[in-house]
Amino acid sequence: MTELNPALPRATKKWKKTLRLYSQQKSLFFMILPWMIFTFIFNYLPLTGWIMAFQNFRPGKGYWKSPFVGFDQFAFLFREQGFWRAFRNTLAMSTMNLVFGFVFAIGFALLLNEIKNTYFKRTVQTISYLPHFLSWIIVCGLISNILSTSDGAFNNLLMWLGIIDKPILWLGEPKYFWWIVAFANVWKETGWNSIIYLAAMSSIDTSLYEACEIDGGNRYRKMWHITLPGIRPTILVLLIMNLGFILNAGFEVQYLFGRGLVMDVSETIDIFVLKYGITLGNYSLATAAGIFKSVISIFMIVTTNYLSGKIEDERLF
Repeated sequence: MTELNPALPRATKKWKKTLRLYSQQKSLFFMILPWMIFTFIFNYLPLTGWIMAFQNFRPGKGYWKSPFVGFDQFAFLFREQGFWRAFRNTLAMSTMNLVFGFVFAIGFALLLNEIKNTYFKRTVQTISYLPHFLSWIIVCGLISNILSTSDGAFNNLLMWLGIIDKPILWLGEPKYFWWIVAFANVWKETGWNSIIYLAAMSSIDTSLYEACEIDGGNRYRKMWHITLPGIRPTILVLLIMNLGFILNAGFEVQYLFGRGLVMDVSETIDIFVLKYGITLGNYSLATAAGIFKSVISIFMIVTTNYLSGKIEDERLF
């Protein structure tokens, strides 16, 4: 292949290089084309519905006959105390899920990577993955039974150890709700989230471990000085991606458990949207809340990606 003319402008050379790369990988683009079409139809095409946030939308009139009200829906949204309560709950639970999810997944992957018996390692992996495939309905049922005041396993254990004198209504105490949601997510997703860390660990040069062992390093030294630095790029990329979902604290757990006594700490933005959009029929306000959530997510991704590139030279895009 002929060399590119060095006299061509830099932008032109970069464009030609990109086209050449695409032509070399055209089979991969044809493979991904159906999924690009699927994503466009189900993820981007529905964004035309955002116009409702700037209208006093009425389903019978449609988009073009509903009166435009500008940013009135956003002004009402930001004055609504219930929205800021939902925002607080969403941010708190999502942050706890993010922190505990990262810590437990990385810790579990580090421990699993140290297991030398292949059969035992695969058995533990399989068992740890299984909760990911359970429906949240089933998980919530298990949690309800475990935390039940009527012969619940957790209350019985605490009473047997002498920590408490009588059963505690864990799901009825607001101060415990966020922790229950966080550890439910940890139990369900730790095994699944550890897969990508284990894959990153498998690509680390084994000679580094041998050199550390020659220098007298034990397993903990290897994990701290070799394994963790080796998977740092993976951790940063996943952190950037997960921060984009910082306002996605979940829906099922909060909706199923968020009744009565814990309503003030269980309602998330998704539940707020459901309540106003479906129950009360205020589709415009619900759409405005959804747009606010999307804008915050985009801002978090762009900001963390920029900071990561400046600090560690690792970017998502």
